[in-house]
Amino acid sequence: MTTYNPLDFGAIGNGQANDTAAVQAAIEACSAGGGGRVLFAAGKTFRAGSLVMKSNVEMHLEAGAVLQASPNPDNYPRQLSAGALTGGALDENHPGEILFITGEGAENIAFTGLGVIDGGGRFFVEEDLGYIYKMKPRRPFTFCLLGCRKVTFRDLTIRDGALWTVRLSGCDDILIDGIRIENDLKLPNSDGIDLDRCRNARVSNCHIVSGDDCIVLKTCLETAAYGETCENIVVSNCTLMSTSIALCVGVECRATMRDIIFDSCVIKGSHRGVAVRLGEGSDVENVIFSNMIIETRRFHHDWWGSGEPICVSAVPWDSERGIGRVRNIRFINLLCRSENGVYLEGWASDRVQDILFENVCVELARCSKWPGARYDRRPCPAEWWQDHEKGFRLQLTDGFSLRNAQNVTLRNCAVRWGENPAEEYRHALSSVGVSGLTLENFTGKAAFTEKYSPIFIEGEND
Repeated sequence: MTTYNPLDFGAIGNGQANDTAAVQAAIEACSAGGGGRVLFAAGKTFRAGSLVMKSNVEMHLEAGAVLQASPNPDNYPRQLSAGALTGGALDENHPGEILFITGEGAENIAFTGLGVIDGGGRFFVEEDLGYIYKMKPRRPFTFCLLGCRKVTFRDLTIRDGALWTVRLSGCDDILIDGIRIENDLKLPNSDGIDLDRCRNARVSNCHIVSGDDCIVLKTCLETAAYGETCENIVVSNCTLMSTSIALCVGVECRATMRDIIFDSCVIKGSHRGVAVRLGEGSDVENVIFSNMIIETRRFHHDWWGSGEPICVSAVPWDSERGIGRVRNIRFINLLCRSENGVYLEGWASDRVQDILFENVCVELARCSKWPGARYDRRPCPAEWWQDHEKGFRLQLTDGFSLRNAQNVTLRNCAVRWGENPAEEYRHALSSVGVSGLTLENFTGKAAFTEKYSPIFIEGEND
């Protein structure tokens, strides 16, 4: 394989000089020469602004090599406006988020090696607010690849993302295997992997710590030109920790998301475990979560989530946009330890359909100092912010809380309560406005058997 060393193109590699031009020259020469490897040498730290990947280029970092995002926003001419960061809609007055490693329409590209790609998140912190950072107005996506094909990430450590760390939008045929993402748990929007309008993606054997969603699937407004769906996605064998959600489908959903499998993952210390969260007018369908251990806890309200191990919702982002349907979702063989219960809610009963919980065990016990008796619905219409304490539904806690849905089955599921149950704990199962509820070998007592029934059903069940 032909190699191209940025040092031969004028890079300094001392962690202070701006090596953008030299690294980009090596990428351009590699692609123009028919392809090969841009090699970042051990013991060197290359600092750069926007870098544009080209077809048939492998960016390979040797053990001990670092490619670091520049702390200077002026070094990032590449940018992309992100609706998720401007209230769910594109903001014409927002200049756009800056991009570190990007590429558009490139094919057969790879990022490999035992070295480190450093997103420089610490350079963009404006203030430490105790439980979350206030960030500077502009900060870079570590990776933002648009409409690329045959994309590989293997073995790298990617650390300190300043924004979404690995954002792939409209990409096809993706392999992400054995990488580590080590982000600051106090840094907002530092998602691990965002698959937006992507197809045929495999994510396996990764360890991800992130201040926002570890792995999240989306179909964003700003990337409509790059694809019609997010589909054929498999995530497996990962260990995850998040200040928000570990594995998530949504909230952004401007096109259908379907045919998705999450399997054999371990989630620890997260604000929410696994979630299907529809907030816009398209549909989410055919999703399986299987063979997982999930441990969640409540945290500060600036982070989305409220300790729910499993969350399914179809609630519009705001009163101006519609809401599609969530259907054919399966949760199979999940062991959950949490402060909160499983939460399912539809905006109307036909918005959430055909949900199966099979061999799901939920054990509830308080372990944090944060307020209980609430479920987090954000983002949600403004009237819910006013009436439900800033987007939270103030509601006593049940093992499974089901609201407004059709055809929900619980098979071989169980609810257990830890020692000294909290005062807000109530029923093993509550169902309100659910038609077609089926219980097969469901077991669980109320948290306080002298006061409450194990199962509470109100409304449409038949």
